[in-house]
Amino acid sequence: MLKTITSEELDNLALGAWILGTGGGGNPEPGRLIMQQLYSEGFRVQLVDTDAVGSGSLIATVASQGAPLVSQERFKDPKVIARSVEVLAAHLGVRFTHLMSLEVGGSNAFYPLMAAAELSYPVIDADWMGRAYPELQMAGMCLSDIPPYPLSSVDPRGLETLITSATDWKRLETISRKICSAYGSTASICLPPSNGNQVKKNSVPGTISFAIEIGATIKDAQRKKDDPIEALLKLTGGMLLFRGKITDVDRQPSEGFLRGSLSITGTSGFEHQSLQIEFQNEWLLAQSDGKPVAMSPDLICLLDEVSGEAIGTEAARYGQRVCAVVLPPPEIFTTAEGLALVGPRAFGFPLDYTPAFSI
Repeated sequence: MLKTITSEELDNLALGAWILGTGGGGNPEPGRLIMQQLYSEGFRVQLVDTDAVGSGSLIATVASQGAPLVSQERFKDPKVIARSVEVLAAHLGVRFTHLMSLEVGGSNAFYPLMAAAELSYPVIDADWMGRAYPELQMAGMCLSDIPPYPLSSVDPRGLETLITSATDWKRLETISRKICSAYGSTASICLPPSNGNQVKKNSVPGTISFAIEIGATIKDAQRKKDDPIEALLKLTGGMLLFRGKITDVDRQPSEGFLRGSLSITGTSGFEHQSLQIEFQNEWLLAQSDGKPVAMSPDLICLLDEVSGEAIGTEAARYGQRVCAVVLPPPEIFTTAEGLALVGPRAFGFPLDYTPAFSI
């Protein structure tokens, strides 16, 4: 069934996707503004459930690649994002039936919508991560039988690159990241195509609608003067990890990523405690006084203490009053195969995954 996304839902999507971005994926606010402009010009985007996608469908996965900090300085043009789809379609000699997001987290929730507005495709209500992750091989599509090629990568200066072969998804990530770095650490990409069966088996369904629901919940709590963080945790089944003030941020762009760590000094029930969060675009490992308390694939989210709105790894700064919360991960990433892609060891942390809810 097709459903037209409303203008109000675009606003809610921005709030919810930023929370599901777990610090990364890029701030969705520019994407929201661009989509609202397209809507004012008469464009509309339709959302379709995974159950309604036929096995013979041909799906293009759209994303932005690069460091979130750079994306704040170089906003995406819908025509450039659409061009990545056109380049891959021309290479394959096909017309896609649907577009889909690589990750619902952050600005990447909006890129398939922008391309869909330009190209008149429906968008599948799903993504391959259920959040944001920093690397291409950290996605459900990598658990399927989808070959790790071809991939198109374009930038607004007319540079277009096709990767027509790769030995595995990690190699595709490495090659495309080098191209992205050469572009200036931001690129619009269209990933290897998938079919309806692959989407149904290995994607995280309903995530666009879920992000919209999260945004609506936050806005409703703000309007009623309720606690938006409490409302979020009730909706998602998450839990409060920490409350305090940011006292140190160490970050730097490196090889197309934003890497670093952040320290929070506890307040309001967490006095005399501290929390450190390591990140690579996204918040990945939280430790309280040196003890791990949450780790990927758990969704570690840093929120403004009052508004409940997300704070990205590129925007966190000294003195901010924040709450760290953790949301349950998609089940596909808690399997042995999923943990090999996105568990703590995939990021170089010498830890086995322990769910935050059992610590």
